[in-house]
Formats: sequence, C-alpha cells, structure tokens
Amino acid sequence: MEREGDFQSFLAPTSIIDSDHPDVAAFARMSVGHSVDPVERAVKLYLAVRDSIRYDPYTPFHLPEHYRASRVLKRGRGFCIPKASLLCACARSMGIPSRPFVELHLDGKWVKATPAFNRELCERHRVPPLEFDGHEDSVFQPYNLENQKYMEYEGFLGSYADVPVAEIVSAWESTYGKERVSGWIRQFSETDGRAGASFEKEEVLQT
Repeated sequence: MEREGDFQSFLAPTSIIDSDHPDVAAFARMSVGHSVDPVERAVKLYLAVRDSIRYDPYTPFHLPEHYRASRVLKRGRGFCIPKASLLCACARSMGIPSRPFVELHLDGKWVKATPAFNRELCERHRVPPLEFDGHEDSVFQPYNLENQKYMEYEGFLGSYADVPVAEIVSAWESTYGKERVSGWIRQFSETDGRAGASFEKEEVLQT
C-alpha cells in the first residue's frame, strides 16, 4: 500500500514534465472544464491530449527539450512519449499523480493510458480510437477494424518520475543501430528539428 508521501515525486513539476508552466496549466483547466471528479478530469485530459496533439513520429527525440510538455503543447505534435509527457504534466497540474508512460493514480490504483494516436489518424488507418475510462488500463489497439493484428505491447520498461531521455536514446540505438540514429540526429540538427518526410502525407499501407 503506497502512502501519500510516496506520491510527491509524481505530483511535482520537473524540467521536462513542467506542470507548473502557465500554458500547460491553462490547457489542463480548459480541458477539464467544470469537472471536479479526478477520474472524470483524467478522462477529459486524456482525450484533449490524444486529439489536440497530432501524432508525428518524425519529430526530434534526442534532447530533454524534445519531451518538455510545454514545448509539445506549443508544437502541437509529437510521437508517443512527448504526448505522454504532456498528459503527465496536465494531470499533475490538476493534482493527479502521474508518471510516464502514462500511469495515472486514480481511485487508489495506478492505471495506464496511451494518448498517442489522435482520432483522425486512427480513422485514416481504420483503427478504432483508443478510449480510456479512468478505471482500466488502456494500452494501444491490438486489432484494426478488419480484426487484423495491428499493434502489440511487448513489455513494460518501468515507472519513472520524469522522462528518462538517455534511456530512450539508448533504446533507439539498440533497435536501429547507432549509425542510423546518429544520422537522424544530424538531420534534425541541420534542419532545425524538421524531418525530411511528412507522416500525414504518407500512404496508408493495405494488408
């Protein structure tokens, strides 16, 4: 049983999960509206981040600032971890303990939520938008609308109070190779964070 003091690190702002940033706090307040129930607030925050911030895998990933919640909010796009950082920051600003990638403490337990894929993207790829009710884990969509295997959640990397950027970059290097990752980082550095491809213009793969 976790004591209330154990949650302090999951409520406090960090340099990356900057829940005390005025823009993040304003976005969170606007998203929850007049809701006072923590579960209802969490669901509204989830939907706001899921659909207001477009999923884009072609965004920088190698520096702490690339995951900073206020920056993700301003940019309006990001891949799964930056969007998770923003949801965590919004939750903390509303007094809901949170930790990436994303776990929210609601009704006495931790529940997982995945705000990565916005509704328009899901509809384009014929995958049902992932819902979250604040009571049960909501982790990716395993099947598309044709009941074909679409995604698989292979492992849980652990719980953190802040986004572990060094570990993320190391995982990219292990998966794709250091040379390829160095090339991506160099490209982002030379183009001021712009990728050479547009995710939204890519054709949808047919299976």
